Amino acid sequence: MCNYFEELNPTIKDYFNVLADEVPSFIYDYINTPTLQRLNKIGQDCGTYYTKIFDNKFYYSILDHSVGVALIIWNFTRDKKQTLAGLFHDISTPIFKHCIDFLNGDHETQESTEELTTKMIADSKEIMALLNRDGIKLEEVNDYKIYPIADNDTPQLSADRLEYTLSSGIYQLPIWTLDEIEEIYNNLEILKNEKGIIELGFKNIVFAEKFIDRANNIWYTWVCNRDKIVMQFIADTVKKLVDEKYLTKDELYIITEQEVIDRIENCTDNSISKAFKLFRNTSEVGESDIEVKDKYCISVNSKTRYINPLVKTEKAIRRIYDVSELAKEKIDKYLAYKTQKYAYLNFNF
Repeated sequence: MCNYFEELNPTIKDYFNVLADEVPSFIYDYINTPTLQRLNKIGQDCGTYYTKIFDNKFYYSILDHSVGVALIIWNFTRDKKQTLAGLFHDISTPIFKHCIDFLNGDHETQESTEELTTKMIADSKEIMALLNRDGIKLEEVNDYKIYPIADNDTPQLSADRLEYTLSSGIYQLPIWTLDEIEEIYNNLEILKNEKGIIELGFKNIVFAEKFIDRANNIWYTWVCNRDKIVMQFIADTVKKLVDEKYLTKDELYIITEQEVIDRIENCTDNSISKAFKLFRNTSEVGESDIEVKDKYCISVNSKTRYINPLVKTEKAIRRIYDVSELAKEKIDKYLAYKTQKYAYLNFNF
């Protein structure tokens, strides 16, 4: 038995029970590999867990997200290769996740670290041995984008996009109960979109509207100035650690987030350790349309994350945006949303 499931937070365990009526036995050994276990020490929340600016309800790891994606894929496809591709899709994630995209200047697409996925899988002798055991080729599981149920372009609904929307609505900004998630989830099925490609979608408008009505609340969290400044501050802190030789870029993919935080807090450079202590205890983010001097002040854009799912109507399969005034209003309002140009913390760095 895989210890990972035995040690799960009870809420996460109950949530996983909604996503699939069974955990496919073949993924246990993969989850236990060191390469995937590394992901259990990286937060899905891109560092927001480590500051009072956010009030995350519990820790949710990249491994939790990856298992959730795999369970969704398995639930709808019963396909081993697609399920493993989903399990592996974030295998190259560095500590603090998309904060490192901010470090790399990739604020708006947040894909700068994905190119290492194949290398991470190929370099794991344990994973490669398991793939060989199961008669699966590396190229069949190293890119989940080849499976449209696993991943597709925004704003379509994929297992990845669905999982982080559902889970974020539990641990980050509670917007639904597990019973409500189950109700929405059970209304999903595989449909064909306007291009004839399979995609997850809703069986009826009622549940598609309910999904949009709740999910749009979390969309704002992902583009708000609070989120952007947390990610940029962590990115700048990591950059300073690297520049001053307290950390190497290779270690971003080797050590844990807590190990880096320990290095920061025990750093002999007081400008780093002091600023991070202030960051951890800060609960307020200032906003301004003009740059604020003598404060940690940033101005960056962020990736626009939202979903316009398919829905089955009496006449055809359509996008919810095209058949629901409620959904159209919610999506249009979100897409028109603009934060103030600058966000700042009440200290300098």
